[in-house]
Amino acid sequence: MISLETEICQLFKIDYPIIQAGMAGGPTTVELVVEVSNAGGLGTLGAAYMSPSALRQAIKEIQSATAKPFSVNIFAAPVKDDFSRLEEVQKALSPFRSKFEIQEIGSSYQSPDWSEEQFNVCVEEGVPIISTAFGCLSAEQMKTAKEQQIQIVVMVTTVIEAKQAEASGAAAIVAQGSEAGGHRSTFSLDRHPAGAQIGTLSLVPQVVDAVSVPVIAAGGIIDGRGLVASLALGAQGVQIGTRFVSSKESGAHSAYKQALFKSNEESTVVTTSFSGRPARGIKNHFIEKFEQTGVAPLPFPSQNTITKDIRAAAAKADDPEFMSLWAGQSTRSLTEEVAAAEIVRSAVEEAKRIID
Repeated sequence: MISLETEICQLFKIDYPIIQAGMAGGPTTVELVVEVSNAGGLGTLGAAYMSPSALRQAIKEIQSATAKPFSVNIFAAPVKDDFSRLEEVQKALSPFRSKFEIQEIGSSYQSPDWSEEQFNVCVEEGVPIISTAFGCLSAEQMKTAKEQQIQIVVMVTTVIEAKQAEASGAAAIVAQGSEAGGHRSTFSLDRHPAGAQIGTLSLVPQVVDAVSVPVIAAGGIIDGRGLVASLALGAQGVQIGTRFVSSKESGAHSAYKQALFKSNEESTVVTTSFSGRPARGIKNHFIEKFEQTGVAPLPFPSQNTITKDIRAAAAKADDPEFMSLWAGQSTRSLTEEVAAAEIVRSAVEEAKRIID
């Protein structure tokens, strides 16, 4: 019989097997993390783009606002900038800069590489759970985490990656289906240039069968129906992202939220235009026009770095057509802002009704 009291609840010491995805770049505010954790789920701080000092401050604020467990999500892959084609890509981006009257175009860039420092801050501040995207932590970091009794969660997109994550010492694995919004967590883009595109329904049971640690389903899950379905597939919990982006406590721009409310299951595409790494988001003018240039974006994170000024200008102008609107494929039912705690509560209640 399906039960909401799963291994994930025991492992993370949470009431319900619901994890709020660690969405970097602004959506996961301290308030959102706290509200989800206090509601019985696991709030996650998307820290990948945060400076070490900002991360430390945010962790302290979370700890002062809740005694419940929470997680911090960071990128595991090392930063490898490649600006060898900078001039070519800048020419393709110049019409967008002209639209927003962005005068200064830098001739040299450098993407911040904070992942190691971010990990150290989490250890120093006593973060109970660390989750990673794009790969596994180093053997030395895993040894440190184990010594400090920190649970490590790795997000994967294939069975091979799941086996690698388990071998690295991960306490749990997030199986990210192709329906998921945001960046694909595929380890190697050489093997999967567009990111692995295996659906949640197919990926989850295969990962469950391949590893012995608890599996968390992700991708297109927004309610109690998705929770129960995931548990039936053998998962021990779910990770929800897009639903929480639209929450009241989310730090997502209001224009971003409105774009979510107006979208449906056909609105998203997987693109590399904004960041250089495959990510699912609502198709807009930027994606369409950049792809029409025929110019390949720079690799991640270099493309993300050089488009930052355009995205910032679009946000300031309340123009979602030039913002990165990361979203999954289950947006049709998102119609208004709802409190994060209500999202957790309603999903649990719906799941209980289905199980009963």
